[in-house]
Amino acid sequence: MKQKKVLIITYYWPPAGGPGVQRWLKFVKYLPEFDVEPIVYVPENANYPLTDESLNSEVSSALTVIKQPIKEPYKLAGILSKKSSKTISKGIISEEKKQSVLEKLMLFVRGNFFIPDARVGWVRPSVAYLSDYIKKEAITTVITTGPPHSIHLIGLQLKEKLRVNWLADFRDPWTTIGYHKQLKLTATSEKKHKSFEKQVLNTADQIIVTSFTTKAEFQNITNKPIEVITNGYDDEGSVSFEMDSKFTLAHIGSLLSKRNPEILWRALSELINENIDFSEDFQLNFIGEVSENVANSIKDHNLSNYVNDVGYVSHKESITFQKKSQILLLIEIDSEETKCIIPGKLFEYMVSNRPIVAIGPKGWDVEKIIKETNTGNCFNYNDFDHLKNTILEHYYAFKKGKLQTHPIGLQKYHRKALTKSLSKML
Repeated sequence: MKQKKVLIITYYWPPAGGPGVQRWLKFVKYLPEFDVEPIVYVPENANYPLTDESLNSEVSSALTVIKQPIKEPYKLAGILSKKSSKTISKGIISEEKKQSVLEKLMLFVRGNFFIPDARVGWVRPSVAYLSDYIKKEAITTVITTGPPHSIHLIGLQLKEKLRVNWLADFRDPWTTIGYHKQLKLTATSEKKHKSFEKQVLNTADQIIVTSFTTKAEFQNITNKPIEVITNGYDDEGSVSFEMDSKFTLAHIGSLLSKRNPEILWRALSELINENIDFSEDFQLNFIGEVSENVANSIKDHNLSNYVNDVGYVSHKESITFQKKSQILLLIEIDSEETKCIIPGKLFEYMVSNRPIVAIGPKGWDVEKIIKETNTGNCFNYNDFDHLKNTILEHYYAFKKGKLQTHPIGLQKYHRKALTKSLSKML
């Protein structure tokens, strides 16, 4: 059977690091097994906030990857303030009262002069280039994935111009994503964002989202078919490791300014003060970016001496940390807007055979997945006693050499199974 050609338009692609690249890197890996030939379109000179050169090895030599230049405003912003431009591009935004005049100005410019985002300048040249490419290659289906949501504007214009079949994939929501309120938007800019969002949702032939809450939210805006295809896990090569000798709680990924679980720091502080053995065995591992606000909060709870701040590592290295840590932490901001966020690392956590301690908003979509897979516990920000007792129970199990999980039903979250669901939409 002849494979169907599908054009995938994405900003994040190796050597980009972080979670944004994983979803479509894995879909592209498995699509040929379902009679789909993926062709990937990416920026030639993207300014990625994180890079991971090891991911280049996961791109098949048989894959067609086409690239076109992009003008990156963050490179220009870096001339004024390298630190501020880099942290903003990562989504790490300081508390308003701690923002410098320059950071406030950069946020205002980012929110009001670059709508929907700083990569909007790539839309027009991409549409011009791809219009000819799509005709030449007889491509009938286009997929766009965001954020950055300006990528969807490329799909919108190609749909209007060429009448291609268009799937819009939302890894995160658009106007309700947590940092949207921090962009200092004028009423006119906010209206423009919502207009673009509505136009994309009502023009795309099909919409893909990563969470149940986002699906419900979008159903209030459009009648177009919406499919939930979460992120997932993939088969990783064997890694050599020894379990941590200490009772380690590890967080892998960025801890943004508002992703600051005071409830956890307080519980750990009390356990250290109440239990000498716990204080001698305990260690807190951070693998990834930690905001100044979180670091200060940890210091206020007298936990700084227990922290092992590893920093950003490659994806392969992060897998090793997941497997050898005693407990894996999953933290989300306590807000209505973050109920829909299901971090990609959740699924890798689930197959690491380590208990997950997740802390997030009440009604968080993550809770449903953790419960159905029996991979840990999910707490909201009012569950102090339950959280503290659970950590202590895990510690006693650790001391007895019996700290483990008994997951069920993980297979449907394998990247190949998820790609099969995607292929049915094509």
